[in-house]
Amino acid sequence: MERCSKSRSLFQDSRSRELDGCRKRRFITQTGSDFTEAGSVTVGHSGEETPPLAVSFCKTSKYSHILAVSDEDGYVSLFDTRTKFPSEKARISDWVAHQNAIFDVRWIKEDTTILTASGDQTIKVWDAQEKKCAGILMGHTGSVKSVSPHPTNSDLLISASRDGSFAIWDLRCKATSKTRCSVAHVTSTAMVQGAHLSSRAKRVRRGKAASTSITSALYLKDEVSIATAGAADSAVKFWDTRNLKVQVTQASPNIKSSTEKDRRLHGISSLSQDLNGVFLTASCMDNRIYLYNVLQLDKGPMRSFSGCRIESFYVKSAISPDAAHILSGSSDGKAYIWQVNKPDVDPITLNTHDGEVTAVDWCPSEVGKIATSSDDYTVRIWNINNSYCSSTPKSQPAIRRRVMAIPREECRGHLMNDERSGPTKVPDKLLPSDEVFNQNNPPIPITMPIISTPEAHKKKFSPDSDSKETFEKTPEAAMKSPSSVLNPPSSLKRTIRDYFLAA
Repeated sequence: MERCSKSRSLFQDSRSRELDGCRKRRFITQTGSDFTEAGSVTVGHSGEETPPLAVSFCKTSKYSHILAVSDEDGYVSLFDTRTKFPSEKARISDWVAHQNAIFDVRWIKEDTTILTASGDQTIKVWDAQEKKCAGILMGHTGSVKSVSPHPTNSDLLISASRDGSFAIWDLRCKATSKTRCSVAHVTSTAMVQGAHLSSRAKRVRRGKAASTSITSALYLKDEVSIATAGAADSAVKFWDTRNLKVQVTQASPNIKSSTEKDRRLHGISSLSQDLNGVFLTASCMDNRIYLYNVLQLDKGPMRSFSGCRIESFYVKSAISPDAAHILSGSSDGKAYIWQVNKPDVDPITLNTHDGEVTAVDWCPSEVGKIATSSDDYTVRIWNINNSYCSSTPKSQPAIRRRVMAIPREECRGHLMNDERSGPTKVPDKLLPSDEVFNQNNPPIPITMPIISTPEAHKKKFSPDSDSKETFEKTPEAAMKSPSSVLNPPSSLKRTIRDYFLAA
């Protein structure tokens, strides 16, 4: 889908209302006073309030201040979070996307398109500017609880449903049919049924079958793997999209309790991953959030975080893009923020909501900006206090000690020739105006060491030398390398099972 170049984008309209100025880089510390509420907006339509169910910031830096909110009445609303709340100017637009609740909302295609997952058992593709449906994905037989786009190919996505299945979709596929409004109906390219049926969950007690719902699904950053979680138990399962007949592996908390009550199965309400895709969080119904390293799944969760109350599958959590913090809603009407490297430290508490805090999200480009939604019908935006902003000007000693890169040709001369040359004086015009060295006190010259062996030095890096003499990892070493999962060597690309199950 191409963005219309002639018509003025709704994002451009909202951007024109912003105040010019330099935004300072912000830092998160340990105290709750670091966060202040920037504003709140009540979600409602035609005078009737409705609880929000999902929130999502735009992913590109240009539009990262735009927040999409989906609600129980089937609306999608777009808000400009840089406009003072509450204000009518903050609401950019809204429209009826489904005739049922929307449980998840995602941005794709450089923030020009929105995906919505609904209780009407469909996923819809929306042109965010025109508010026009461009496609309907059909095939689930239960409410669609989660949707996740491919990390690099916005035409691919996965969805998870209450019917116990997850599906892979390709928006480039030919439509099977069209509606009266010429909206394409697309079917899935692959679907896995009964993905989360544990041996204990299959038991039927008192005439009631255990839930088979898949509550969350993630397309991982290696571009071929999928992580899924369900309501049946606390296991996170990993799948290879090239071979979906059986899961690759799974990870779950280490339950050491001896009592049956403490060992009972707890479902997972949501999954999230950081920007690099190395860390994955799982919000478990045992009131804990578990942190996994996808490169070390066999070790189980590396850390767990407690303090919140997760009493419904509407309570979600999200790890920050830099993997430094975890944000979670809670059934006690508060939001919590933990430092990943300090799991035992009490979390920051945000406590201005009057109902269960459900969906949460991090702004990917504005450090310290978050969104929380609640059953009190509000969405609240939070920022780091201005008093904690720091422009961190560089000190003069730090500037004077800056290491100057040696020009490529000169560096090559040092490596290729035995002769030693004195330091090259860098012209003032090549230095920043405020960082010119004191010419009366020049820095101590640095002599480049000879780093080549006599034999290699004799070859002088000739292009005619044997270029086939390359150093490669052995298969055993490559298997143990952290890069073997997310960026495996081409010689080892067999199936994802080999990466996860390598010794």
